[in-house]
Amino acid sequence: MNDNDLKNIIDDINFLAEEKNDSMIVNILFDEHPSDIAIIIKGLSKSSGKHVFSLLDADTASDVIMEFDESVREKLIADLRHERISEIVDEMPSDDATDFVAELPDDVAEKVLESIDEEDSSEVKELLRHEEDTAGGIMAKEFVSVFSGVSVDEAIREIRAKADEVEEIYNVYATDSEGHLAGSIPLKELLLAKSNQKVQNIMVTDIASVPVDLDQEEVANIFRRYDQVSMPVVDKDGKVVGRITIDDIVDVMHEEAGEDMQKMAGIADEEEIHETSVFKISFGRLPWLLVGFIGQLAAAFILKQFEASLKEIFIATFFIPLMMAMGGNSGIQSATIVVRGLALGELSPGKTLQRLGREILVSLFNGTVCGVLLFAVVAFFNDPAFGFILAFSMVLVILNATVIGASVPLVLRKAGIDPAIATGPLITTFNDIIGLSIYLGLITFTFKYLHV
Repeated sequence: MNDNDLKNIIDDINFLAEEKNDSMIVNILFDEHPSDIAIIIKGLSKSSGKHVFSLLDADTASDVIMEFDESVREKLIADLRHERISEIVDEMPSDDATDFVAELPDDVAEKVLESIDEEDSSEVKELLRHEEDTAGGIMAKEFVSVFSGVSVDEAIREIRAKADEVEEIYNVYATDSEGHLAGSIPLKELLLAKSNQKVQNIMVTDIASVPVDLDQEEVANIFRRYDQVSMPVVDKDGKVVGRITIDDIVDVMHEEAGEDMQKMAGIADEEEIHETSVFKISFGRLPWLLVGFIGQLAAAFILKQFEASLKEIFIATFFIPLMMAMGGNSGIQSATIVVRGLALGELSPGKTLQRLGREILVSLFNGTVCGVLLFAVVAFFNDPAFGFILAFSMVLVILNATVIGASVPLVLRKAGIDPAIATGPLITTFNDIIGLSIYLGLITFTFKYLHV
């Protein structure tokens, strides 16, 4: 559905909601995809959105509500009775149900867990024990597994028995007699195999799996590395406890990318920023602004120390913004590459020095090119000797910024701090302090002691 169609539907439903024509609203939404219904509800007024959501059957509502951000979900269910919430949760796969229940107030969550199917409640309670950002936190308990000694025909019967419970089946997991993961059987192999063949004779034993406590970002990297659409999750004993599917990984990648972008700008997590209080947003951003504030005070102090030199060599002040801007851009470029490499698992310990060396070579080349251009301009309009000093300063400033940009994320990762946070105010502040010192120090030295 394109944007124009959605806009027309939103206008129609806004009108129908005002007219209380519920049957027509239900007819319009009947064939729509859950994500489109979510967009439609977002486009309605607050009261109309709540009313339209209340018209959805539990199965549709369970899909639609997970398309919203947490703050929107909270508003939609604020006036719902726990019986209605329980109906919605009962229709969710275990991973979505766990995420949803975790967001509910404790008293409501307790009532919901008491109201839903006992098996579903047990699964949700088990998943709630895992950290939110781990494989256990994003896995689903619905999967198909069989003993490796059964026949293909028995495995297919097990798939049929689990068809209503497991929405999408990509693989059947084979286990030994104690439940340890032994292999995986793609559906294609099951369909092509003879019915009396043993599963152990057609299963793939060299399969990727993830431990239940692995960070979700690492899980996403493993999915990407092995081109998986589904992967089993195992406990510390190697027993299958759940599975993660590609739709979960897409959500993880979206979430991690958003978090990294915010951290790179020095912004704390701000879910639904237009719904968050001004003070909450301010206190999330203020610490990193203060880092920049302190850094700029240090830069002002450095300028003060070179006051006499700047009065004597006044022309040097005109090139301070240029030096700082070129250094800052180089530092951010380098830091972004390193942060990306760390996030995607492409920067292993053995490749760290290699990547750092490569960034240094790139900075030397870029600094030389920019320095030559700066020399040509200054030499043409002013003095070749001064142009040479500026060019050499440019190379050193860019080199310094690149080394800082590449090193700080590595140091933060070593210290157990998310390296994405290094790219914003921290990199800029270091560059301003050290880069300014390099530039003014070199200018002062050459004019004072070499009489250039």
